Amino acid sequence: MPPTPRPTGASVVVIGYNDAAHVSDAVRSALAQGPAVRQVVAVDDCSTDGSPQLLARLAAGDPRLTVVRRTVNSGGCGSPRNDGLDAVTSPYVMFLDSDDVLPAGAVAALLGAATEAGAEVAGGLCVRRELPSGRERPWQESLYAAHAVVADPSLRPRLVHDTLCVNKLYRTGFLREHGIRFPEGRFLYEDFVFTARVLAAAPRVALVPDPVYVWHVRRAADRLSLSLDRADIGNWQARTRACALAHDILLGAGHKDLARAARAKFLDHELRMYAGELELRDPDYRRAWWAHTRAHLEQYEPADWERDPTAPGRLLARVVLASPRPRDLGRLKELAARPARLCPPYARGPDGTPVWSDDLPGVGLAPLLTRPTRRLPLAVDAELRPRARTTLLRLRLHELYGRVARAGPTEVATEWRSRADGRPAQRRTTAFTPAPDGGWSAAVPVAPYGLGAGTWDLRLCVRFADGAHRDMTAHAVMGAGLLRRRALPSARHGVLLIHPYATHSGALALRIAPGARGALSITQARLHRRLH
Repeated sequence: MPPTPRPTGASVVVIGYNDAAHVSDAVRSALAQGPAVRQVVAVDDCSTDGSPQLLARLAAGDPRLTVVRRTVNSGGCGSPRNDGLDAVTSPYVMFLDSDDVLPAGAVAALLGAATEAGAEVAGGLCVRRELPSGRERPWQESLYAAHAVVADPSLRPRLVHDTLCVNKLYRTGFLREHGIRFPEGRFLYEDFVFTARVLAAAPRVALVPDPVYVWHVRRAADRLSLSLDRADIGNWQARTRACALAHDILLGAGHKDLARAARAKFLDHELRMYAGELELRDPDYRRAWWAHTRAHLEQYEPADWERDPTAPGRLLARVVLASPRPRDLGRLKELAARPARLCPPYARGPDGTPVWSDDLPGVGLAPLLTRPTRRLPLAVDAELRPRARTTLLRLRLHELYGRVARAGPTEVATEWRSRADGRPAQRRTTAFTPAPDGGWSAAVPVAPYGLGAGTWDLRLCVRFADGAHRDMTAHAVMGAGLLRRRALPSARHGVLLIHPYATHSGALALRIAPGARGALSITQARLHRRLH
């Protein structure tokens, strides 16, 4: 007698609160997955904007849709997801936020991978889509480069970096057998804790390279998502709390390697991201952030610092631990950038060894210089003065305690990359020449008229005599009117507004607006950002 086939099919839990503008698109994207989706559970967290009526109309048109309405708002995402999980009747479950969507075929791809591999969890590529520009960036792309089956998460510690819960399909019985749920109530970054609980249960994991989730990033929205609303110190406190709890969950389950990988992820991701924004905050926030971060880092054990001890995040953490108050915020911002830039001054301690600064000699830099050339935190200063005839991009590569000279910089390849679609333009390669006052310099011609309207990011590739290269960005030099808008005459548009500026990470970028109308749109967009 042939074996009875196991039932397949998935439920998608969609959660939302006062998101009538988007929840219909989310639910429809789940229903459009076809027969792979047997049930959609839409959990409304006590909305007051008409979302319940929208969901009721959708449910009337498709029997697969079940609507659960909470009578009291939970203040977070965990409770509604738990309510949805309780209502699931399918062998597998997936989670979807009301302002995001599932691409076509997402559930079928995950379901096929999970059933073929006998996996409790199947994960796929999440795409961050910036709106309204539509620019897309993959999330944790290296994890999902190819099909793979991981018998135990401890065999691939990198899994702790993907803290999202929404780009994965879970076997419902697995979650229920292990009592895996989200934190209840207003608990920010609840997916960090949920993901740690999943990994702690040692599931078999299937990975697919297919895009399975579209994460809409609306930075100009009237109400920012919890992960984007980082201007209040409470957000950082909540994030460190979630990271600490995730570490404790993994450690408590006996997964020491995963627990240490989680702490390494905090240094490389969370710490660098928030430290890079400190210059944007007021003094009270900075003091609170610094004190809270020091207290958090003091919980680390010696073994937690051993994983990639020369990484920029660890150096940044050592500076925070060594100083009782905020300092060197501009330099820390450059170090937190991706790729990292270690900008001057380059101090030495009493014994001649490289150190962070004269007044902080306890933070040594010597281990950082052991990194391969392609991973050195090199610093290149960039100046751009737009001119009607000839515009030159002047670059200066700094020496780094003799490490750069030993590698022998020969040339720099430059390109301008469109912020909207990633399109490269004006690629040029220029030889480096020794600068009279140290370092190496290059002058690269730029044709602003040929770039077109939009925002352009500068990308560099520094090449060395030993065959190595370093892909990087350039530090935007300020002062003397360098980062100032200029209106250049244009035969086609009448006027071309050009604005070199420094991004949040300190890198040089360029805004171009042709014509008076284009210039007005750039000014209005900048005003909107400031008001927001």
